[in-house]
Amino acid sequence: MSHLMISAGHKSSGKTTISLGLCAALSKKGFNVQPFKKGPDYIDPMWLGLAADNDCHNLDFHSMSKDEIRGTFRQFGHGADISLIEGNKGLYDGLDLEGRNSNAALARLIKAPVVLVIDAQGMTRGIAPLILGYQAFDKRINIAGVILNKLGGRRHEGKLRAVIEHYTDVPVIGAVHKDPQLVIDEQHLGLMPTHTLDETKQRINAIATQIEDQVDLEKLKDIADLAPAIKQGRVLNLVTNKKTDVTIGIAKDNAFGFYYPSDLMALESAGAKLVNINTLTDKKLPEIDGLFIGGGFPESFMAELSHNESLKSDIALAIENELPVYAECGGLMYLTRNINWKEKNYPMVGVIPADSEMCEKPQGRGYVRLKETEDFLWKTPKNNTDSKEFCAHEFHYSRLTNIDNSVKFAYKVLRGTGITGFEDGIVYKNVLASYTHLRDVTHNRWAKRFVDFVKQIKSERSLSSKNRQIQ
Repeated sequence: MSHLMISAGHKSSGKTTISLGLCAALSKKGFNVQPFKKGPDYIDPMWLGLAADNDCHNLDFHSMSKDEIRGTFRQFGHGADISLIEGNKGLYDGLDLEGRNSNAALARLIKAPVVLVIDAQGMTRGIAPLILGYQAFDKRINIAGVILNKLGGRRHEGKLRAVIEHYTDVPVIGAVHKDPQLVIDEQHLGLMPTHTLDETKQRINAIATQIEDQVDLEKLKDIADLAPAIKQGRVLNLVTNKKTDVTIGIAKDNAFGFYYPSDLMALESAGAKLVNINTLTDKKLPEIDGLFIGGGFPESFMAELSHNESLKSDIALAIENELPVYAECGGLMYLTRNINWKEKNYPMVGVIPADSEMCEKPQGRGYVRLKETEDFLWKTPKNNTDSKEFCAHEFHYSRLTNIDNSVKFAYKVLRGTGITGFEDGIVYKNVLASYTHLRDVTHNRWAKRFVDFVKQIKSERSLSSKNRQIQ
């Protein structure tokens, strides 16, 4: 498996832009590029997937075992000409003193050579001890090259190349100069996707052209080709079920787009046919047995969402008629009474007795640990497990206000913020709506549990209908 990791000295060094450009530039040259992203993130993978024309998959120590990380990497990297892993934060940054969940730890686990992106603004001779320090800190890490970023010009580049060549044995793979085309506005978590697919692809192609001119792609590919093979790891069972027992609608549009590709595959593997729904333009719900509304930026489209009255009414009526619905973060906001932002207020679906309010600072961010309560919905005869604890993540600038005292919660928050600081996952009829983003992994096979629940409700409704006909 030809593979490498793109990491950085610190956050905001420009490694995401560099990674996008590399994926797109290598793809333009005819390589089958498989992107991966370390950590829990939706937005960077959306861009990386578009750049590589392959779904990007996440590798995360918090939600996945080491064996599962290796297996996921093997499964989706198999057959690719090169797999590129974009790290998060700096190479050695992590949650604990030992750095057990750092980029370096992931590089060791999957035997990935590291290409370090260095923000070299204002640097000359000082870049040498920086590189030497990163090499010496953990000699098990193969820092196979550096890409200098945000350079001030040819003269600056020449000085840096001379210093690095004189004092270190690390090759300079590329030198990327400052350019407005290489700047993408940040919003919320990571990068904010542009609103149209064509616009996004044009932006990626512009970045690819810059990277192709300033990075030695052949040398980069040579580094990746020398990476050792990965022979360990549990491969996921994500073969699509030939028999589709239920149809689940997926809200997929500019307002809602945060979905893990492997989670959607897991829903299909469990027997669900997936149908995309555009909450901005579709006027009616299609014939579905369940609904999944993921995260996104509903506040950016709250006027359009609010004005689509017929779909809101359809969703509300379906929920009152016991339609199973799962909503995460932005999906939760959509189901509340109103979204309030920038002194504007727009009514939403209104089935959850609370209001959503956007704030200037994050209200909940990072990893969470939850315990299911007795009100948790997805306990079926087929999947009737005891209440359990599991890991997930959250990132939201909104909070719920005016919450009705009668609401029930599916989760007790052991770590994180959730809705109240102590609970998350509002339960209403067959709706489960939370700030937590779930991940379908070994210790939390939520996709199958949700599909089993949808199947159970469909079966119960069918049986009830037959009984009424007999009577």
